[in-house]
Amino acid sequence: MRVFDKPAIDIAGQIALLKARGLQIQDEARARHFLEAVSFFRLTPYMRPFQLADDPQHGFRSGTGFRSLTRLYDFDRRLRLLAMDAIERVEVAARAAISNHMGPNRGAHWYLQAACFQRQYDHQRLLGSVRDKQQRALHDYERDCRRIDRLPDEQRKAQLKQQRARESYARHYPLTYREPELMPGWAMMEELTLGDLSHLYAGLAHDADRKAIARRLGLVAPLLESWLHTLTTVRNICAHHARLWNRELGIRPELPKKPAFPWPEQLRRPGAHNRMFPVLCILNHLMRQVSPHTSWDRRLHDLLAEFPEVDLRAMGFPQDWQQDPFWQAPH
Repeated sequence: MRVFDKPAIDIAGQIALLKARGLQIQDEARARHFLEAVSFFRLTPYMRPFQLADDPQHGFRSGTGFRSLTRLYDFDRRLRLLAMDAIERVEVAARAAISNHMGPNRGAHWYLQAACFQRQYDHQRLLGSVRDKQQRALHDYERDCRRIDRLPDEQRKAQLKQQRARESYARHYPLTYREPELMPGWAMMEELTLGDLSHLYAGLAHDADRKAIARRLGLVAPLLESWLHTLTTVRNICAHHARLWNRELGIRPELPKKPAFPWPEQLRRPGAHNRMFPVLCILNHLMRQVSPHTSWDRRLHDLLAEFPEVDLRAMGFPQDWQQDPFWQAPH
């Protein structure tokens, strides 16, 4: 290990450094504006495909221009937005699938029952999380009420307090009901993060519940469990505005094995399958389940067509991927 000795440099210095490394910058004013909005450090991963391999000075290949970097950055940004759009729809549908099955079959407050979960699932953590949300909501309500009490209009005070009480169910429930202490399952489901949702589904004790929930999304239980875990990872990448396009995921999602399952033929063959292509296939399949008239796949096609210079092999795309029947399902 060595002592870190790299100096911080201003934008003018950053542009000079890029030019010294062989990057062509025709419009320095535009480059300066871009680096003011997107930091040099954030742009660094998008430089690597254009840099000479094994060059300690990080030199650029001959003819590489600044626009090549910004185009790749813009493509990745829009890919993240497209992925997040689908993940949001899938996440909401997964919450609904769990709630719509567990409530009618296990009761309004089903999640209070430890028997609904596997022994290794941290049931107390779930209950503590819901309890904390309700307590924070009450604390916020009490703070709002103290502020409202300073107003002179008594009639207006009561109206405002009623409005504040209805602003969230985490406030409304403890202000309205004494027992059970915690909100019903359908409200609890809306308080979970996608990661919490993934863990909750994986932690359900009864195979019958897991299978019935998965069927609502056109899947078998092992696929839904794996795909929720995978999409949690991808969502976290997107939420932090991190590089997605050529990301090698640290996890490999479970892939369908039954021949009748609509799935790209290339992904039925052995391989690493840890790039973005399988994730996009997962999102495409799930979007067709939760939104049968979706145009999400067309938007993906359009994005890739707009950036033909992007190396799809780095994303795990096979050749002639668009010819696979999986991507040609009628709308």
